[in-house]
Amino acid sequence: MNISKRTFLKAGGVSIATLAVASQTLASSGNSLAESKAALQSITHTVTGISKTERLERIAKAQKLMQQLDISALVLEPGAAMDYFSGVQWRRSERLTAVIIPRTGKISVVCPFFEEPSVRESLAVGDDIRVWQEHESPFVLIQQILTDAKLNKGKVAFENSVRYFVMSGVMAQLVNMQHVSAEPVTRGCRMYKSQHELELMHKANEVTLLAYADVFSKLKVGMSQGDVKSLMQSAQTQLGGKGVWNMALFNQASAYPHGTKQKQTLTEGSVVLMDCGCNVQGYQSDISRTFVFGEANKRQREIWQTVRQGQTIAFEQAKIGRQAGLVDDAVREYYQSKGFGPGYKLPGLSHRTGHGIGMEGHESVNFVHGESEILAPGMCFSNEPGIYIQGEFGVRLEDCIYMTKNGPQWFTKPPTSLDDPIGELVALETI
Repeated sequence: MNISKRTFLKAGGVSIATLAVASQTLASSGNSLAESKAALQSITHTVTGISKTERLERIAKAQKLMQQLDISALVLEPGAAMDYFSGVQWRRSERLTAVIIPRTGKISVVCPFFEEPSVRESLAVGDDIRVWQEHESPFVLIQQILTDAKLNKGKVAFENSVRYFVMSGVMAQLVNMQHVSAEPVTRGCRMYKSQHELELMHKANEVTLLAYADVFSKLKVGMSQGDVKSLMQSAQTQLGGKGVWNMALFNQASAYPHGTKQKQTLTEGSVVLMDCGCNVQGYQSDISRTFVFGEANKRQREIWQTVRQGQTIAFEQAKIGRQAGLVDDAVREYYQSKGFGPGYKLPGLSHRTGHGIGMEGHESVNFVHGESEILAPGMCFSNEPGIYIQGEFGVRLEDCIYMTKNGPQWFTKPPTSLDDPIGELVALETI
């Protein structure tokens, strides 16, 4: 296949070392996977993780919101929010580990006695870890933490993902308190990214885009979807991405946004839809690309270009001060003018135009009809208005954007044509 390096190597903000890697990657068509590994090097050493000072600032912001909302305490289970505030990276099990953030003062951690050394390894702020033995109740410890903070009444906030046994166990001990949603607090912090968070997301997107270039150069007749996923897994890992995930759909399977059990192999003229990402220091990338192996036909080009225009419309409609849902509405109006839809009807766009992204691949807020959240600096979204034609193929192009005071900016700029289908990294702007 003939592949153009021009667009990719124009990438703004890419280091000389990265460009060298990209050049090696794009020139490696026909090499084996073992050979390609030698050409790819980690590019993530140039960024650092979130500092203790930043986490303390986050806690202070959360406490300010809690005071405004008259919330006495926040109870967090393992997950992105726990990591965001405390650094604790843990898993959920039947044994409760929790972080408690009071409306004033220092945070506390509750965990099983035998897990304390492991939990402490990732704890970035605070030193109040209270342990419980197998025959004891962790909920009593949470009650004691609030009693020590003189918080015996008022509201206790839980995120929507907190399990029922946790909330009911805590509230059984806090008979003079009421439970409320923690989303206004956690979302009020996490929805607006700092410049440092954007840097980490930018690097994650750089990893994924370079990996796409590597994989595109290695597509061969007869490959399975699993073969292509393996190539992408290896490329993102070699480039320094963590928590790598990949999806590859060929031919008719590409008409299913998240895949099907249909077995497909790569042939001349095959549509290849990929949706892939990774994290760098806990912050996510999410990029989709649709290629045609060999020469694309007229219909493939028309649908691809319609989707590319859909991305442009979404980008242009994502304006500071506007409702997020209007972005989705504008794309659907355009698609309907081209004979797709209406609404979510197929053939057309059967999912939202985009989702929030940050520490998690999918976060609030979404580009979806009816979303009234106002766009503001620091928000980050995917921009992925695909078109799916069941029985034929699907096309999805996905690049993430971030909002600045001057409007939206791309992390990665979408490609301009099927003949040059990778796109380019864009220099990071100040929010």
